[in-house]
Amino acid sequence: MRRRAGLVLLALAVFCAAMAPTLRWYAFPRLAKIPPNQYQETVLEAKPATLLNYSTLRAEKVDKITIIQTLKGNVEESRRIERDAGRDVVVWDALAYITGPDGKMVSKVPERYIFDAHTQDPVHATGESVDGDPVRREGIEFKWPFLTEKRDYQYFDAQTRTSAPIHYKGTRTFRGMEVYYFEQTIPWTRVPMPKTMPVKIPPEVIAESGLSRWYTTKRMFWIEPVTGAPVNGEEIHKEELRNAKALMGRDTITVFEGHVKMREDYVRSVGEMVSSNRLMVLMLVSYLPWSFTFLALLFLALALWLEARSRRPAPEPEAAPVTPPV
Repeated sequence: MRRRAGLVLLALAVFCAAMAPTLRWYAFPRLAKIPPNQYQETVLEAKPATLLNYSTLRAEKVDKITIIQTLKGNVEESRRIERDAGRDVVVWDALAYITGPDGKMVSKVPERYIFDAHTQDPVHATGESVDGDPVRREGIEFKWPFLTEKRDYQYFDAQTRTSAPIHYKGTRTFRGMEVYYFEQTIPWTRVPMPKTMPVKIPPEVIAESGLSRWYTTKRMFWIEPVTGAPVNGEEIHKEELRNAKALMGRDTITVFEGHVKMREDYVRSVGEMVSSNRLMVLMLVSYLPWSFTFLALLFLALALWLEARSRRPAPEPEAAPVTPPV
């Protein structure tokens, strides 16, 4: 019986030892992925801010500017691209909708972001765009990879339509959560005019006058490293119109300037969502593999102990007492 129980324990030890690396190195890369139908809305505010008044063509101080950022998964496009790409693909139709203090639209910039559901690497396919212009992304945007590393990444800037390094600046604690802090500074760069604005300026007028739009920003992200999700984001942002004297009477006009931050209620809701997703990722990469490793060692120790006991020599029987003669 002991030898049979030892063999059962040894088989369990082998099974647990095999499951530990299988979960971490085989199951996790295949099971951890972004769902194709995800919908997320984030509200950011700049309080106070400087905004161009298009009726007076002057930059004015305002109480706040609101940016509503939505990410909506396009399931049909994901399936179409997956057939050609041969891998799990996510298509996000994003929209940055900017409103002034009166709630009226200042500008809106749509994007289509196509990426690998597991690694978050960009997938180049028809439809990849910013504000209707075709682009070819390099690096990440909106989300970091699962198990984010302490290193620099290439981050795509939608205004310039180019990628640049976003630098790892250290590990910090944010709302009781350990996060990685990243920073990216985009120097003054000429960028395209938004296609949707309060005042429609014909392209031929812009070309004749030499009017140009310039932009700079300092981008900051606090990233939860297990899920790769931003738990907070900020930008110190500035836009200008240059060579504007022919149309607006002055050579340089500030279009927008402010320190953009996530609204407090959205910081809390994002933190709660990230905490729940973090647990599921940790189950695959840490909790279950280590539990199976511990069980494998425990079953192996018990099997060896039973085997050792089964090999002990049996005690010799006691001699029968001698009956004296009558």
